[in-house]
Amino acid sequence: MDWYETVFEVIDMRSFSNLWFWIVLAVVWSSASHWVLGVPFDMVARARRNGGRAEQDLEDLVRINTNRLIFIVEEAGLWVAGLGSALLTGMGVLGFGYGIELAQALFLLAFPMSLVGLLSLRTSRRIQAGENSGEALWRRLVRHRFAVQGIGMLSIFVTALWGMYQNLSAHVL
Repeated sequence: MDWYETVFEVIDMRSFSNLWFWIVLAVVWSSASHWVLGVPFDMVARARRNGGRAEQDLEDLVRINTNRLIFIVEEAGLWVAGLGSALLTGMGVLGFGYGIELAQALFLLAFPMSLVGLLSLRTSRRIQAGENSGEALWRRLVRHRFAVQGIGMLSIFVTALWGMYQNLSAHVL
């Protein structure tokens, strides 16, 4: 037995039985939940609690990030939407049509994150439309975080179910 076979025997290279995939899934959703529109959520809590300079810093950072996101969408939104749709469709077809487990895993990571991206754009537009300071901003950011957490919980649940199904069906066959 050579070195290459030994490594692949010890480390299962299938996505859903690989510990690294689950670590990446946890880190992606933990980060998405913590960074609300590019702003760490503890900054929102601090601004709400202390006001003053912390509140001004929060408003400035949210303004910068929402302006950046909306600028990107206005300049390259069609290209990003087209390329993103093509990649998601390709991963979906390869994964679920042709049974490639890596494509399934990537799709189950990328599709919900694309929903978070759309939600972030919607939230950015609402913030720029007038919910850009004080209590209105805090409420909008808390609602956005709650929605991201909901998408994340559903995504982790569906991914775990699909991963268990894949692992059980692989061991049965």
